[in-house]
Amino acid sequence: MSIHPLPIFERDADPAFRDALTDAEQYAALKPPTSIVVRGGRMKWVAELPYGGEAKPGCGTKLVAHTPRGTELVEMLTTVCANSGCSKSVSRSEMLEYIDNSGGKQFPFHTEGSILRIATVEDLAQATERDSATKALEEAIEVVLKASGLPMKFVTAEGILGGELLTIYYLSEERVDFRDLLKVLGAQFKTRIELRQVGARDEARLVADYERCGQHCCCKNFLKVLKPISMKSAKLQKATLDPMKISGRCGRLMCCLRYEDETYASLAAKLPKTKSRVKTPDGNGLVIETRTLVQLVLVRLDGSLTEVAFPVEDITVL
Repeated sequence: MSIHPLPIFERDADPAFRDALTDAEQYAALKPPTSIVVRGGRMKWVAELPYGGEAKPGCGTKLVAHTPRGTELVEMLTTVCANSGCSKSVSRSEMLEYIDNSGGKQFPFHTEGSILRIATVEDLAQATERDSATKALEEAIEVVLKASGLPMKFVTAEGILGGELLTIYYLSEERVDFRDLLKVLGAQFKTRIELRQVGARDEARLVADYERCGQHCCCKNFLKVLKPISMKSAKLQKATLDPMKISGRCGRLMCCLRYEDETYASLAAKLPKTKSRVKTPDGNGLVIETRTLVQLVLVRLDGSLTEVAFPVEDITVL
């Protein structure tokens, strides 16, 4: 039995008789982006690079880019071109504002390089092979570093897609003269070597995985600028200063202490000080303890040993 198209469906398929275009038609009308924001490398640097291709990549697309380090695989974050294939494009002013609020000049952002193409299956396979080869080299690199006798501890190594550069990350408490070591490494591994000194927090960013909260370490997941944390924040937010409970994988104070520091400070300012005299609905008393988040004050009432918790709104400092 033959199928006869109904006139009403034929009419709906004609854009001239519809109020809006389909998603496919809207996508086809868009132009390729001229500038793409990408993320790459073990340290998760961010860059805005020009793009001259005809394809319309979206967020998360793997791209091959030429950067100051060489040819490497990067991941698309967004575009700054409003008329592009990515529906999550941002304006350049929004991007610069985000960078300014996230560390400013310390934010690992640059504009040097260009997007060469969307990564092919061969590119992804080559990147996987390169990563496997780099991991196999790590033991050999560590042996060379130990044999050098220099005061440095090997952390990890990073290769790039084109193989032009091998970056070796190390820890050291002092400045190291590794000019002779570079010659040895370059001759042994037949590529350009870059030795990069990192701190304890950057070491966690490179090699750590999960924190006790069950999430990826913040330094590995999204933090770009690792600012120091003060003990004052720990004292304000934690009931105990046990190093095991306030330290992260790097052995330093947890970065997440900074996230709620402003909130804790504003809430703590509303509470009376311990051992101060206050007036409560049940009479006057002495402040024994306070609870910052729930905004409760534990008061020992005069003339008795009774201790009662009151909301901060119900008490007055005498």
